[in-house]
Amino acid sequence: MNQPFADVILPELRLYKKGKVRDVYELDDKLLIVATDRISAFDFVLPSLIPDKGRVLTQLSRFWFEYTSLVCPNHMIAADVAAFPPALAEYADLLDKRAMLVRKTKVLPVECVVRGYLAGSGWKEYRASGKVCGIKLSDGLRESDQLPEPLFTPSTKAEVGHDENISFKEMEKITGSVLAKKIRKVSLELYNKATLRALSKGIIIADTKFEFGLDGDDLVLIDEIFTPDSSRFWPLASYEPGRGQPSLDKQFVRDYLETTGWDKTSDPPVLPADIIAKTSQKYLEIYRLLSEKTDL
Repeated sequence: MNQPFADVILPELRLYKKGKVRDVYELDDKLLIVATDRISAFDFVLPSLIPDKGRVLTQLSRFWFEYTSLVCPNHMIAADVAAFPPALAEYADLLDKRAMLVRKTKVLPVECVVRGYLAGSGWKEYRASGKVCGIKLSDGLRESDQLPEPLFTPSTKAEVGHDENISFKEMEKITGSVLAKKIRKVSLELYNKATLRALSKGIIIADTKFEFGLDGDDLVLIDEIFTPDSSRFWPLASYEPGRGQPSLDKQFVRDYLETTGWDKTSDPPVLPADIIAKTSQKYLEIYRLLSEKTDL
């Protein structure tokens, strides 16, 4: 277990953006994305750090970017510190395994969610209306049921507060019809390719989200991909529709927070040591299962 990092300060570089868990620095026409060990839930950054989390996010994204590169080009240039610009050499130990050098793109203002199973907010909406993100489903589905086919359900990408689900027609108004249809097609292809890989390793990818950018006219996959922050991972061996599933993702932390009485409007509570340790273990376990790498 490595020393957890809340912030990685690089004074020689311009801070381009500070996200909930990532700090992004500008290097001319490139960006350096540094994944910290911060964790967020319910739109709050929690006061506790999860050891090795940033490394898992970066290295698992690296694995999937390489695995899916024929489906869609991605923004990754390098994820080895030895391949970073010489100006970053003095920070090599700090950046090792948790930083990625990427192309700068024009980020599209939509979250691209693919749902293969009925869970989370989708399950809540289905129980209330028989729909998921406005898409009508057949009656009688149970929690965690596999959907007849994966659903593409876009949302807005909020800088502050909650993302809001939107219809595909609304997405077309934002990105244009041709690009929206291409993004939907690529998102479903990415999900289907990764799902086959994950199932062969004993993991169900219940749902996931993608972000895309444009490099000129080219569609580029950006941010992270199939990580425990962006996806819902279930062990295949214990999968049983009709109930919630044990997870190997951030849902474990959300589930704990639901038991604390936290009102989700005030400052979030500190996570107990055992929850921190179990979360770190879950992130490391899913990384090892999906990538077949024994260590970071």
